[in-house]
Amino acid sequence: MNNYKLLPPLVSILQTLNLTESAKQLGVTQSAMSKILNQLREDFHDKIIVRESNKFILTQKGEKLKAQLPILMRQIDNLYASETMEPALCKRTFTFASSDYVAQAIFPAIFSNIEIEAPNVSIEYKLWYKDNINEFAEQNVDLVTTIADAIPDNLYGKVMAEDQLAVVFRNSHPQFDSDMTVNDYINGRHILISGGGDKNSPVDHSLAIINLKCNIFATVPFFQAAIELLLKTDTMLTIPLHIAADFAQHHDLQIRPLPIDVKAQKYYLLWHAKHHQDPEHQWFREICFPLLQTHLDRTIKQGMKLIHTYK
Repeated sequence: MNNYKLLPPLVSILQTLNLTESAKQLGVTQSAMSKILNQLREDFHDKIIVRESNKFILTQKGEKLKAQLPILMRQIDNLYASETMEPALCKRTFTFASSDYVAQAIFPAIFSNIEIEAPNVSIEYKLWYKDNINEFAEQNVDLVTTIADAIPDNLYGKVMAEDQLAVVFRNSHPQFDSDMTVNDYINGRHILISGGGDKNSPVDHSLAIINLKCNIFATVPFFQAAIELLLKTDTMLTIPLHIAADFAQHHDLQIRPLPIDVKAQKYYLLWHAKHHQDPEHQWFREICFPLLQTHLDRTIKQGMKLIHTYK
């Protein structure tokens, strides 16, 4: 049998054993119902129902169909049913990718909220590299926070905030009580963070246009390592303003505007189109997004207050 549209009429016939009653249930004429029965008999190579005196009875095939079809129809209906998310019952492992800064500064709050709502959920955290955006499907991640200029068609996303780059150094740095010029910036010794994200390529590009480049003193993989090194040396670190502001709350640091023209960076929360309608995934991103955005908004405002405080 290939015409699955005939299954509901078949169920009705098997239950009522009355073509007139089945026709009423389905809103068709009795003549149409007779044609449907003839088609069903042809498809199943069986009479299904036969007349006995003034009533119909089921054939052996009809008895088997009556027992099997309700279960099959419920299974088919379930395929079309809307899925629901019950956090307390969810046992999924989500994969979240971002920088080590997000892992340190924001991820604990995300996981705390998840633990309350869905204690059986687990999360794997991965470092994210901006170039991976064009190979998103191969990365096997659920959510990514990243800087992006454009979003590929196979991804969904929300803009969380827009932030500028800033220069950070310790309070005892020779530059601590003055404006920073391009020459100051070029002649300074810089720390570069290599792990995840894409923090310095806009700076490198802008400097290359005027045939300049930074003097890299040290390259380290993580933000915290860079800050510890910054506090012990007369070096500079170019990082997003919101991150600079966050570290400045805990360490004696100075923040200055970047002395070269670099456009602001947009921060996105991204996910693959294959997850967009998934209720569990939707729940996960609705937990993450407000916490990420709130942190960005708060620290960007702090950064704007701190960036000129030396004057």
